[in-house]
Amino acid sequence: MAKDLIREAFQIELEEAKEAGALGFTARGLVQATMPHRDTGKLHHKRINGDYSLIMAASDPDIGLPYGSIPRLMLAWLATEAVRTKDRNIILGDSMSSFMRELDLMPTGGRWGSITRLKDQSRRLFSAMITCSYTNRNLGAAERFLISDKEELWWHDAEPNQAGLFKSSVQLSERFYEEIIQNPVPVDMRALKILKRSPLALDLYCWLTYRMSYLKRNTSIPWQLLQAQFGGEYAVSAQGKAHFKQAFQKQLGRVLTVYPEAKLEPTTTGLILKPSHTHVKRQELSESKGYSQ
Repeated sequence: MAKDLIREAFQIELEEAKEAGALGFTARGLVQATMPHRDTGKLHHKRINGDYSLIMAASDPDIGLPYGSIPRLMLAWLATEAVRTKDRNIILGDSMSSFMRELDLMPTGGRWGSITRLKDQSRRLFSAMITCSYTNRNLGAAERFLISDKEELWWHDAEPNQAGLFKSSVQLSERFYEEIIQNPVPVDMRALKILKRSPLALDLYCWLTYRMSYLKRNTSIPWQLLQAQFGGEYAVSAQGKAHFKQAFQKQLGRVLTVYPEAKLEPTTTGLILKPSHTHVKRQELSESKGYSQ
């Protein structure tokens, strides 16, 4: 597994994202604070990043909240298509298997197979209400939105390769679409696919390449704040903090394999970020037809 990660990371270094057709985007509001990593059984989720907070609420208790890697990959793919096409209506393809290939997922059946999980996480993602808010002494502002207004998913469980009479599609909500178009966070889709086994690794990669795009000086972030941002499922006890720190540093090591330009230093008190090149070069962004500065 480690050898595969290193080999794939080396391939990224050899070819820029745009040249490889792997220039992607994701939504800034879901990079600053993120979705659940695992199923907690709760219908309400909150993550905090300084004055910013993200709240996700399940609109249907029988469906629940999205979690794990699949909704993160879906959001990146949807955001990339929205930036590329400048259209709220996103076509997912002729068949379920063709869409799964876009996410680098192998179609497998059964209760815990990728087909079942994709359909389940799609329902969770598109039904969740999202609240983004900023709160400090001088400002209190919040906005709420859904990811989509409408979905038509013509997917066949037993025959994922079968094309339907109609193409599956998602109509992004106007507010979410505006967030993507106005504030896209550039990512390398190859990196997301390499890191897809860990939702924490996906979060760290997107966050680091976003932070490094504007970081001007060394910045120290305490472990307590990192846990509030990335580790809401871990207990606030000493043992919970230790488990979070261990998981964070393990996945951080995987992220640095695909993003070695990121300069940082874990310490006993937190993480020091140092000005670095963002993972997607600025030249690639300016040359991309789907991106405007």
